[in-house]
Amino acid sequence: MNITEIKQLLEAEVPLILQESPGFKEWLQDFIRRQTISRESFDERFDRVLNELAADRENQRRHWDEQELKWAEQSRKWDENNQKWVEQNRKWDELRDEDSKKWEEQNRKWDELRDEDSKKWVEQNRKWDEDSKKWEEQNRKWDELRDEDSKKWEEQNRKWDELRDEDSKKWEEQNRKWDEQNRKWDETLKEIRSIKTKSEQGIGALGARWGIASEASFRAALKGILEDSFGVQVLNVNEFDDEGIVFGRPDQVELDIILMNGMLILCELKSSMSKGDMYIFERKVRYYEKRHHRIADRRIVVSPMVDAKAKEVAKTLGIEIFSYSEDVTGLV
Repeated sequence: MNITEIKQLLEAEVPLILQESPGFKEWLQDFIRRQTISRESFDERFDRVLNELAADRENQRRHWDEQELKWAEQSRKWDENNQKWVEQNRKWDELRDEDSKKWEEQNRKWDELRDEDSKKWVEQNRKWDEDSKKWEEQNRKWDELRDEDSKKWEEQNRKWDELRDEDSKKWEEQNRKWDEQNRKWDETLKEIRSIKTKSEQGIGALGARWGIASEASFRAALKGILEDSFGVQVLNVNEFDDEGIVFGRPDQVELDIILMNGMLILCELKSSMSKGDMYIFERKVRYYEKRHHRIADRRIVVSPMVDAKAKEVAKTLGIEIFSYSEDVTGLV
């Protein structure tokens, strides 16, 4: 117990003891007389003690008054802060309702665009059907012309057999011309086959885009063409991006790799590529290079359907685009 507490205790208890115990009062007076020289000195000291006790009590009371004022100010600040939080929550509710309306309007517009695109693709499929019928008719005419030419050539061969002995030199020249013509026909046939392959890839891309065939089937078909026809090795890598480099959060990352003559070529085999797909592929490349500590020699996209904006992004990012698998011969 410190001196202040002792003073407060004496101030509170001594008057009561003096009233209730006259003997104690006499003892206290005798003790004070024995400790002092005169009554005046005792009174002065006693008054000084009482004054100090009164001053301490006044200081204590003032301290409590100041503390109560501080608590009142603190309570007022808490009320102001609570009011601010109520107002802030109201504003957040208004913003949330406004954003909800905007998202509903955006979804409505997306639904309209999707319906419009669906109608366009129906019309496009109808045109493809018409073109297919035209090709069938053209093939039929070619078959008729071929049969007619075959009959003519048979007749011509008969005549040539009759004239062979006397016109051997002319036949040698004619055979040379025929060899040249056959070479041209072979080149034409190869070109027709190439057009057919590209058309099949384009149709496969449309199918993968609209659910007629799966994206995995399209990728498998391109993988088979690249490996069987051009002597490269195509690997499909599926790894977990725990840092979220590609999609902004941890997720699985699928990437195709072409190994050719010791070169590392990172590629994307897709039926169609949008602007967003091109950015995602670039992040996949950065993820693979960081994870495996190896820089890719080339970055390519093999897709028969590449959006115009995606081509601009690819040019900026240094990504090569091949519309058909046959174009990959340019890598050699």
